[in-house]
Amino acid sequence: MMDRNADAPWSKFDPEVYVDNNYRTPLEVDLKIVRLLRDHFGRCFAATAPHSARGVDVGAGANLYPALSMLPWCEKVLLLEYAPPNVAYLERQTSPGGLDATWDAFWNELRGAPAYRDVDPRSTVGEIVRVERANLFDLDGQRRWDVGTMFFVADSMSECPEEFQRGVRCFMNALNPSAPFAVAFMKESQGYQVGEHRYPAYRVNESRARESLTPYAAELEIHDLQHTVRPGHEGILLALGRRNSAIATP
Repeated sequence: MMDRNADAPWSKFDPEVYVDNNYRTPLEVDLKIVRLLRDHFGRCFAATAPHSARGVDVGAGANLYPALSMLPWCEKVLLLEYAPPNVAYLERQTSPGGLDATWDAFWNELRGAPAYRDVDPRSTVGEIVRVERANLFDLDGQRRWDVGTMFFVADSMSECPEEFQRGVRCFMNALNPSAPFAVAFMKESQGYQVGEHRYPAYRVNESRARESLTPYAAELEIHDLQHTVRPGHEGILLALGRRNSAIATP
């Protein structure tokens, strides 16, 4: 019997343990992802006025670097998250002056591009980033954003292939045509442990990632980052592209 999203103990998710396990000491694979995000958004927004887009990070969890990667381009960034402990963590991090030193190493990678060098991440996060508790499955077409990220969400909430596909669809249908996006999946994940609790995952490979995104994406590129960060998976897949103009509902 497959574990579905509704079966997972989201109210018991421990963001501090998650940050300790994944971000407190920066992993080279995450720093590489940040550089790829920086360069992708820089290319996509090269002809766009700074601070003019509306951005969203769907299922932000206890990870701030996707939001940081959007700062130079956005007038507003919304962090959507379902698990109450993660919502509380994000609210602390996005309060004025609340962004802690954990995220400095990731910002230092972003500052390798000129667009980021004049941005003060702490003051900017406090000014333009907001947090909202929301369910990914309620997002489909309800609101639209000009740039979006979704990291380790559709693949890391359920073992059910239908819920994985629905998660991808809901995210992609929340983006405006031509909106740049970045989506990350744990490759062939068998589930993951956070503190005392086990969480489900859907086993995504490059073919499944491409198949799920192709109906919605233009200029799609998938980076197979063959670096494992814990037992039970085979690497990380990072998909970059733009939303196409079709409203696909497969």
